[in-house]
Amino acid sequence: MNVCNLPSREIPWPNANGQLRIRCGCHPEEIRGYTFDAQFGSYAHFRSLYTKRETLETIAGHDGANVVLALTDNNHIIGFGVLDFPEPNERWARLGAKRMMEVKAIEVCRDFRAARVASGILEMLLRHPQLEKMIVYMVGYSWTWDLDGTGKTPQAYRNILLRLFARHGFVEMQTNEPNICLKSENLFMARVGKEVPDDIIQKFKWLRFGVRP
Repeated sequence: MNVCNLPSREIPWPNANGQLRIRCGCHPEEIRGYTFDAQFGSYAHFRSLYTKRETLETIAGHDGANVVLALTDNNHIIGFGVLDFPEPNERWARLGAKRMMEVKAIEVCRDFRAARVASGILEMLLRHPQLEKMIVYMVGYSWTWDLDGTGKTPQAYRNILLRLFARHGFVEMQTNEPNICLKSENLFMARVGKEVPDDIIQKFKWLRFGVRP
């Protein structure tokens, strides 16, 4: 499945400073025509996952990836989300080709977080034509969270993520993946598609603990 087959769709999103729109299935060529907010950068205790628009362009060219953008009316990017397959060397790739996808990023610049844009971004990330045939997961590492910008403790931020993803069918799951286990507030959640075969679900249970049945 090629990225160009992902349907481009958008929904309006209300905001106190004027209506935004959230667009999924963005292609590299269109992203190249947008501007990227300067708030996606580095702070004293936080660095954005992606600090350049070109990174989103590259990911949008990956086979099957879904890049979602939150845009102002003048095509300015104030939020983004990325759904992509795991890297070949990651544990989750061992389940098999095209079996798992990761919500690799959801980020909204500080000035727009009150509009709850992240919820709309996640909704559009999951508008993927193969969603029900795959297991979609997210990994929450506390050292990547903008705790200063939100004024939240790690546990409070974790609870926000739990609620956000649970609304879209994700369930918190245990794993012994070393990076996740480094801190108690780290988080692993997954959504198992309705068409995922039972044998793949069983393999996923073993894989979460690094066991080869």
